[in-house]
Amino acid sequence: MKKRIADIAFIILGAFFFALAVNLFVIPNEFGEGGVTGVTIILYYLFQWSPSIVNLVINGLLLVIGYKFLDARTTLYTVIAVAFNSLFLHLTADWRIDSHEPTINAVFAGVLVGIGIGLIVRVGGTTAGTVILARIANKYLDWNISYALLFFDLIVAFSSYFIIGPEKLMLTIVILYVGTKVMDFMIEGLNSKKAVMIISEHQDKIAEMVITQMDRGVTVLSGHGYYTKNPKEVLYIVISKQEVSALKKIVKAIDTAAFITIHDVRDVFGEGFLDISK
Repeated sequence: MKKRIADIAFIILGAFFFALAVNLFVIPNEFGEGGVTGVTIILYYLFQWSPSIVNLVINGLLLVIGYKFLDARTTLYTVIAVAFNSLFLHLTADWRIDSHEPTINAVFAGVLVGIGIGLIVRVGGTTAGTVILARIANKYLDWNISYALLFFDLIVAFSSYFIIGPEKLMLTIVILYVGTKVMDFMIEGLNSKKAVMIISEHQDKIAEMVITQMDRGVTVLSGHGYYTKNPKEVLYIVISKQEVSALKKIVKAIDTAAFITIHDVRDVFGEGFLDISK
């Protein structure tokens, strides 16, 4: 129950940040946006229709269509996100900030959008619209949620070209790009991992030092050199980004001729990392 309350609090906060991005930076500067919000903003520019009401109606329809792709918790969180997003769009409609530099405004719009959607997606919710499509792409195609959302948002953003013009469209793309990066940071956090593979003549000493000094597990893979056909053992280690320097020092102290490759890892499940059952 405590976690559920905390999740809902993050969703409400995320909806608030998203509404601020729209009302403080996007609409006053006549930028576009992606997804359903982009459509509501275009309709606002053309017909002065209330973004909060249009957002609620369109997202409600999309939620009815796409709910079968979401589990019960995600559906509940999405309903809360859509409701509060529309509410905050209405309550902050007249809020303004004294900033007249379009590029700076675009960057801050992207930051607030990224924080808002990131908080919502991080706890398992969506803002409906293209976020539902992004979660479907993540579930069935294993696309990164942030970049799937950027893909769908760009489709909507480019359709606004004839309404906002080329310059505002370019700044809208800046908003989407910054928002994607911030959202990725909000979802993944600072807990990025690195997968390291080490080939060395002194793999036993390296493995022992990693286990004793870094308290990390080491997996030994069997291989051989294609040209020499000599058997080789490859050490496979998953560590945090902050531990890379310590691992390099260990290898350097033992074998300066070691062959090392370091790869970015997005998700790590298992002992010492994330529990896949949660």
